[in-house]
Amino acid sequence: MSSQPPVLGDLLDFIDSAPSPYHAAEAAAARLRQAGLEEVGLSDSWTDRQNGVVVTGGSVVAWRMAPGVDPSQMAFRLIGAHTDSPNLRVKPRPDTGSVGYRQIGVEVYGGALLNSWLDRDLGLSGRIAVNGRNGLRTELLRVDQPLLRVAQLAIHLDRDVNDKGVVLDRQRHLAPLWGLGSSAEGDFRTWLADRLDVEPGAIDAWDLMLHDLTPCSPLGVDGEMYAAPRIDNLASCHAATEALATSPEPSANTIAVVVLFDHEEIGSESATGAASALLLHALERVAGAVGADRDQFLRALTRSWCVSSDGAHAVHPNYTDRYEPEHRVVLNGGPVIKVNANVRYASDAETTQRFQSACRSAGVPFQLYSHRTNLACGSTIGPITAARLGIRVVDVGSAQLSMHSARELGGSEDPSFLTRALGSFLSED
Repeated sequence: MSSQPPVLGDLLDFIDSAPSPYHAAEAAAARLRQAGLEEVGLSDSWTDRQNGVVVTGGSVVAWRMAPGVDPSQMAFRLIGAHTDSPNLRVKPRPDTGSVGYRQIGVEVYGGALLNSWLDRDLGLSGRIAVNGRNGLRTELLRVDQPLLRVAQLAIHLDRDVNDKGVVLDRQRHLAPLWGLGSSAEGDFRTWLADRLDVEPGAIDAWDLMLHDLTPCSPLGVDGEMYAAPRIDNLASCHAATEALATSPEPSANTIAVVVLFDHEEIGSESATGAASALLLHALERVAGAVGADRDQFLRALTRSWCVSSDGAHAVHPNYTDRYEPEHRVVLNGGPVIKVNANVRYASDAETTQRFQSACRSAGVPFQLYSHRTNLACGSTIGPITAARLGIRVVDVGSAQLSMHSARELGGSEDPSFLTRALGSFLSED
């Protein structure tokens, strides 16, 4: 590969700008506002709005439509993804340490590959709740300095580690170092207050997490791959955002919608997760903005289609026995349609066909994935969305390696393939 694909470069910039779900939501919304969508709040009136973008915590809902949508004939074209990734999150009272080290108490968020967080230079990001002179507010925080490190035990003190593997106790082994000396209650809060230029007592709470400081980068002798944190699932968030921002205006009576949820990695049961009422309420309000009544809205759902976009497992050359032999997907092979008979993925024959049609229209290759039968299969927001809305859903995603690692691996051509396929899906009749 002689040069970096343009879509890949933009994706890497997006991931670097989004170390937490809150930053990801703001970054996606900023791109959509730049594309002409109007920023609205959940408590604002959406009457007569043909487009809009809403940010709530780490989640985003955005929509576009052509003028003159007929409420009796409308339908939604929906793309869903998630902004969160497995990581280490700071506890409410984090000041800890022993034997001359200052440490920060953390909790594992989601199904993280714990060993991937060892011996990395880590920064801090998220949001802080402040009670200041101007009332209650939240502020985003991003510190791209090597503040923290989870140090691994030397091999001289664990001689069997290369044969038996690293075994990590979440409580005892993951508290990162962040200084020397003795920790005192309130040290972390005081440090945060200095960063925000407020008094320590003004900080009420936080949602803070650690992130790897290594920048995203193309990888390989020919640049055919890329390495980055949070590919699962910021690659899908980026593709969905770009598809909505750059695809042609939706056809008559079609409303194009993108929703980026938080909390997928821990089951989606939150006010901003896929199991919440967020999307259902948003779609009903968008329908109401064009004059639809309740019956017309429910009828519209039966005409609607949804793509749930999340990471897919590329075959690993060192572990080929972990994959279904006839369904080994590859990097740079195009979007992966994920199928599971037990509906861990929501795809069925009808929705698979619809997404294949979108890929063909976009001139994009596609692949099919089925999980190995004797291994437990993960899930996505797809089945949740299908159940909540009674809508037809297909589960897709770009192939990747090292899923749920602090640093993952993807194919350099796949971001473009996924963006084009999603754009075609939004604009197809």
